[in-house]
Amino acid sequence: MHFFDTFKSTTNQSLGIINGHSIFIKREDLLHPIISGNKYRKLNYIFQEIVTQKIPVVITFGGAFSNHLAATALAGKESGIKTIGIVRGEEWQDKIAHSSTLTYCASQEMQLICVSRSAYKKKETSFEVKQQIDKLTSYRLIPEGGTETLSVKGCSEILTPKDSKFDVICTSVGTGGTLAGLIQSASEKQTVIGFNALKNSSVNKYISSKSKKENWEINSEFTFGGYAKTTSELIKFMNSFYKKYQIPLDPVYTGKLLFAIFELIKTKKWRWGKNILAIHTGGLQGITGINHRLQKMKSPILSYIKYL
Repeated sequence: MHFFDTFKSTTNQSLGIINGHSIFIKREDLLHPIISGNKYRKLNYIFQEIVTQKIPVVITFGGAFSNHLAATALAGKESGIKTIGIVRGEEWQDKIAHSSTLTYCASQEMQLICVSRSAYKKKETSFEVKQQIDKLTSYRLIPEGGTETLSVKGCSEILTPKDSKFDVICTSVGTGGTLAGLIQSASEKQTVIGFNALKNSSVNKYISSKSKKENWEINSEFTFGGYAKTTSELIKFMNSFYKKYQIPLDPVYTGKLLFAIFELIKTKKWRWGKNILAIHTGGLQGITGINHRLQKMKSPILSYIKYL
């Protein structure tokens, strides 16, 4: 049995009627505590191919609190595949224990190689990464965030026929793979909105290259300063959201997504349909690291971490 065949199906949970808008959230976070949400969807077909082709090593990329690194490390361990994680920031090489994510990756036997930010930008073309690749006779490279053709195929399976009743599908956006998959499977009558979690203007070009459909758009008004950046307003919203709905959100992606939806409705700027489905893309493993950073800054933290 393929490792990913053991995962649970997900459900749509109602958030009720908010100012005349019916909002549901698809609980993709419940697929698995580590390989959950879009990380499960993205890695599913990739690892099926890796196992089928008997590729011995996987190389991928991510930051010190990357959901993708953690998911790849576990998928590799469970599939009997050696994994190598190229980490952004050479300073982390001596501070693995300071990141709960990197500590977890190491526990799953992922080899961690921390490189300078300039080298990281070049990915597999950098001298440091080339040195590692040249040592291998066979390997599979997975892009940062896991976005590639097979991962888009996996993300296209997030929506089910029952989801055709919704006017609008909403997701957070990083590299664009999840949004591309949702656009593929959404009907022409549905609008698919991606809420940027970081300042990433190139994602529009990527989505356009993956689909000829025009029933989508990207909103970049709620990045909260950039990737993995938060504000006390966002943290307060997420704590209140958990208290009301008992649904944990992550501050990198889904927290910003739900904040955006509620804010646009509250300020009467929501201009799409009233039947809304938001995709919970998982990513909860990174909360511990974010909270640690917030504590060091003496900022408010996510109070529901103890429930995870």
